[in-house]
Amino acid sequence: MKNRVEVLRDYIDDILLNMTDFENRRCAYLHLYGVSQACALIALRRGEDVELATMAGMLHDLHTYKHGNPDNHAEKGALLAKEILNQLHLTSLAETDMICSAIHNHSSKSKTHSAFDEVLIDADVMQHVLYNYTEPIMEHEQSRFKDIANEFFLNPT
Repeated sequence: MKNRVEVLRDYIDDILLNMTDFENRRCAYLHLYGVSQACALIALRRGEDVELATMAGMLHDLHTYKHGNPDNHAEKGALLAKEILNQLHLTSLAETDMICSAIHNHSSKSKTHSAFDEVLIDADVMQHVLYNYTEPIMEHEQSRFKDIANEFFLNPT
């Protein structure tokens, strides 16, 4: 029997595989699963729920990729995540609320949120920076990445 992460991954893969634009599909896979893996790493480091963080990472920008519209993507993404998690019966009400809160807040990088929400926010920053480390770090993510680098004993150049 598949675990919750694999059930969710199969569901998301069905959406992504039906995307007709190859470049958008590639970006979706790299970003959603890259953030998901970064969530797992950060959650392990901080003692947060790794499974739920992994799921939040997979879902956080799915609305944007599914509908091709980034407007209000964090808020709309949280609603879509709730719909998916309820449809698949993967999480308790409290777990769904945790995941959806993190997704809802993940674009608010200048504020500090709950410890669990911060995992997704920092994972999103980590993936943006590490996707192509030769590119300049976006100004609104520089401070967060510096903190992440210090937390993981990295020496960014």
